[in-house]
Amino acid sequence: MVLATISSKAQFYRHNTHGQHPPPNTPPPITAVNDCPPAVKKILRLMHERSLFGQDCIQLYFTHLIRNCRSDNTIRSYQTTLLAFIGFLKAKGKHHIETTTRDDISAYVEYEQDRGLCANSVNTQSRLVYSFLQFLADRDVIHPNVLHRKIRVKVPETLPRAIDPEDIQLLLAAITHVRDRAMILLLLRTGMRIGELLHTRLDDVNLTERRIEIFEAQKNRVGRVVYISDDALSALKQSLAQRDRISDYVFYGHRGRPLSYEAARTMFTKHLAKAGLVHKRYTLHALRHTFASELLNAGMRLECLQQLLGHSSIEMTRRYARLTDNTRREEYFKAMRIIESEGIRGHYRRDCSLPQVS
Repeated sequence: MVLATISSKAQFYRHNTHGQHPPPNTPPPITAVNDCPPAVKKILRLMHERSLFGQDCIQLYFTHLIRNCRSDNTIRSYQTTLLAFIGFLKAKGKHHIETTTRDDISAYVEYEQDRGLCANSVNTQSRLVYSFLQFLADRDVIHPNVLHRKIRVKVPETLPRAIDPEDIQLLLAAITHVRDRAMILLLLRTGMRIGELLHTRLDDVNLTERRIEIFEAQKNRVGRVVYISDDALSALKQSLAQRDRISDYVFYGHRGRPLSYEAARTMFTKHLAKAGLVHKRYTLHALRHTFASELLNAGMRLECLQQLLGHSSIEMTRRYARLTDNTRREEYFKAMRIIESEGIRGHYRRDCSLPQVS
């Protein structure tokens, strides 16, 4: 179904003040969309099986995402969320995407909260829904008022959780497997995301210049370069020397394909148990947090760390400064030494000339 047809229907729905709708349109059969990408055909087939409406809008939107080179993971995330959203609308008695209102979005957010999703997950779901609806509003399919004052759930500003230095020593001491040690040290010394490391190919690694080129970051699709420390380089060379099959990937699994995230997580949990650290619930991503915290403690500038981590905004990197601000720590203990040794003389009073505490 072409966009002009959808747009003309949207005009009808938008100006219908009696709450009446034309007869529900029959979704185009799957055989009529042979010119769309295979991933879109799969989504349309799922919608057909679940008797979901809006196949025309979904076809246009996902074709748009694929043409804009969105990753497979992104496509899957949108698929899960948008099909769930349309299923929610259907359960509410809706028959057309074009009749979506702000109250529908609010109800969906409340529904996700009632299901027990954390605030971050709810906001992620609503962000994907809003992206879809913005696409439709830009093409006059839905009324732009639907997007007015977007609904967001307040998210607690938690600090990134790094692994304690003593626990890092215990963990590394417990790892005797050559490949596993190389994986853990690379995550710890480069700050790479686990997905980025698992999809690193041999051609991406330059042992002479001690660098790994990440041509497309897993999260924001922005390329960057990370560097390899002495201990990580030594572990990586040992691991490469023991490879027993031909594979394009540095860390591979079945039939030379990239090692799966599940296998990497199982490996990490096994070594945490051996080190007696399972009760602390560290994750593979905590190695990235540890990398950032240690570099800031060593005096690296935020702007430099931002590039190494691949953050699109320095505000993301600034979270680690709250965790590892040595200047604030030194100022605190300096003041406490004065208080403990000399005490405070005089009376407490309000002094308007004092600088405001930030």
